[in-house]
Amino acid sequence: MRILVLNAGSSNLKASLIELPNRAPAFERTIDWIDDGRDGTAATIREVLDAAGTPIDAVGHRVVHGGERFTGPTRLDDEAVVGIESLVDLAPLHNPLALATIRATRQFLPDLSQVAAFDTAFHATLPESARRYPVPDDWARVGIRRYGFHGLSVAWSVQRASELLDRPVEELSLVVAHLGGGCSVTAVDAGQSVDTSMGMTPLEGLMMGTRAGSIDPGIIFRLLRGGREAAALESDLDRRSGLIGVAGTADMQELLAREARGDERARLAIEMFVRRAAAGIAAAATTLARIDAVVFTGGIGEHAASVRARICERLRLGEPDQHVREVDGDEIRGTAAGSAIIRVAAREDVVIANEVATLIQE
Repeated sequence: MRILVLNAGSSNLKASLIELPNRAPAFERTIDWIDDGRDGTAATIREVLDAAGTPIDAVGHRVVHGGERFTGPTRLDDEAVVGIESLVDLAPLHNPLALATIRATRQFLPDLSQVAAFDTAFHATLPESARRYPVPDDWARVGIRRYGFHGLSVAWSVQRASELLDRPVEELSLVVAHLGGGCSVTAVDAGQSVDTSMGMTPLEGLMMGTRAGSIDPGIIFRLLRGGREAAALESDLDRRSGLIGVAGTADMQELLAREARGDERARLAIEMFVRRAAAGIAAAATTLARIDAVVFTGGIGEHAASVRARICERLRLGEPDQHVREVDGDEIRGTAAGSAIIRVAAREDVVIANEVATLIQE
């Protein structure tokens, strides 16, 4: 079965063609929104479809926020599209681009099965103590709660950890750190999300590339009283904070190079990032009876080895084994504490393709 997977992120559109049961993509293309000014238009999708150059059996779309309504993969009919549209304000950097991509693809392929896979769906298993905020009941009654994100990436990380450890998912207690442009930590027990650092929106939690993560809410009130507009503050926290706010760039490799040259702002940004990532992993670990492995994924988690090492040093996991086992590009090593450290290349596209195939074959 040939599944075209479209991942409309905040910075680019990633397209891949997965020919199940194979995992390796038969076709891949990435189009940056920023560099060429594109969005999820019909012209962009037409370009992707032409480049794929092969018949397609179905299309899978990554959608960041599914709210309370979408807790699993969903066929994209008019009603589902309207439902996703109602959640735009909860993920303003992501859901609008996903919607534009969905509409364009449905325009070109009106008779083809199309499915949305939601990043929030993996976290539908969160216990109430993790899902609920300590706020008044009337807030909770209008949907103020933790949803969590990066669920598709976490699902893949859990699957790969199971394969690398050669143990069933149901036996594993894992902490998955997705560190990229967006960053989150998820505690996974027997394949189910039991705690996660992102909240109602992708703004909460760790320090990220352009997002602040968790800050004192009182700061917002102070700035509002000082005359700042709510929309401007939201934009600042979404686009002008995190690594870029401290050091002027969200590129971790650039920051590491600057740090090596003695750049103090780069050193500070990396130290803050490492400190908060380690604290997030430690917090997630308290929700598990044990830790079989800490799994790193995402652009930084996969490619910034020195950042991983600094985070693990803060976690006091003990001296890592010198022997590193690599399997299909992923990496596993043990530690003196008995927990494995695993590096996994993010493959949300495989998870989405499998969800699409399962749904349309029911």
